Amino acid sequence: MRRVVVTGLGVVSPFGLGAKAYWEGVRSGTCAIRPVTLIETEGFRCRIAAEVPDPVPGSLRRSRADRFALAAAREAIDDAGLGATERRRTALVVGAVGGGMLEAEAWYWRAKRSGAPLRATPELRSILPYSHADVVGSRLGLGGPRETLVTACSSGAVSLAVAADLVADGVAPVAVAGGTDALTRICFMGFNALRLLDPEPCRPFDAARRGMSIGEGAGFVVLEDAVHAGARGARIYAELAGSGMTTDAFHVTSPQPDGEGMARAMVAALARGRVRPKAVGYVNAHGTATLQNDRIEARALRSVFGAAGVLVSSTKSMIGHTMAAAGSLEAIATILALVHETVPPTANLATTDAEVAFDCVPGVAREASVECAISNSFGFGGQNVTLLFRRP
Repeated sequence: MRRVVVTGLGVVSPFGLGAKAYWEGVRSGTCAIRPVTLIETEGFRCRIAAEVPDPVPGSLRRSRADRFALAAAREAIDDAGLGATERRRTALVVGAVGGGMLEAEAWYWRAKRSGAPLRATPELRSILPYSHADVVGSRLGLGGPRETLVTACSSGAVSLAVAADLVADGVAPVAVAGGTDALTRICFMGFNALRLLDPEPCRPFDAARRGMSIGEGAGFVVLEDAVHAGARGARIYAELAGSGMTTDAFHVTSPQPDGEGMARAMVAALARGRVRPKAVGYVNAHGTATLQNDRIEARALRSVFGAAGVLVSSTKSMIGHTMAAAGSLEAIATILALVHETVPPTANLATTDAEVAFDCVPGVAREASVECAISNSFGFGGQNVTLLFRRP
């Protein structure tokens, strides 16, 4: 098995374009959750989300999520310094959920309100989730294997895990992987209907938390065979040392109450990376700020790391839950925490829930030289993914 390293990062986030803007935002603990402008929110309990500020580069004939993906993947490839020759052998794995649903919804409502017959338009060509991989692969000349993965809110993390396997198994020397999602009416309406959204910016792990916040964006990384990266003199951010994937098989939306599936994903990632729990200094938690998920994740963490064994924080406190992009954006935050020896904070955290037995880094980033860190992503249907990163 080949060692897999991260050599490029690319981000489109509610802090704007670029990995630098993203890191500055999460490191400073800035909350980017504000009143929604992309869709109508009249009558909803929650009317806020973390939107990506315009302009977003790319053709307006492509969906917003397509443009996020293309901009983030291009930055990651440029950051890694991949030339045309390398790109022809580079795999692409994209985590997706919403596809071009935002544009499809707008098309439908325009037609319904005008009374005009429903006729297909060019904007509908990017409605399905596979469109992201199509536009990224074609525009950037990626000639290796191409995959689209849809595993609910863990899609972005799964994309990195699967891409790492392609590299580790020698299928491709390099892979571009990440997730992308744009805010959509159906997602916003659905979580409002489930009463899972907080009318105020979310407060993961806080005793008074009332639910999550929605976000949007894209995060892509370049994963590379360590020998290949060394031969071409690439900068190495971190090693993706292991991953773990499990399924609760418990409920369509609720996680297993004891967190056993989450814990198994973490244990599997540590075992694959041959890392002991005590070597992990930081966990970028799934941390949605719902009462149930935060407590269950805390139980799982305690079963793996013991009480108060690691620093824990939630990036969602600043950029909301970015759906298919969540796992990859949070993985990038974890990588940069290792690089800069700084653990990003949990914003909006005033009083930690008594059932969360960890230092959740409230409000202000913490300097910490961490050797290994994990990023957790958990999706509806009990789809659990843990990514383990190690300093090179």
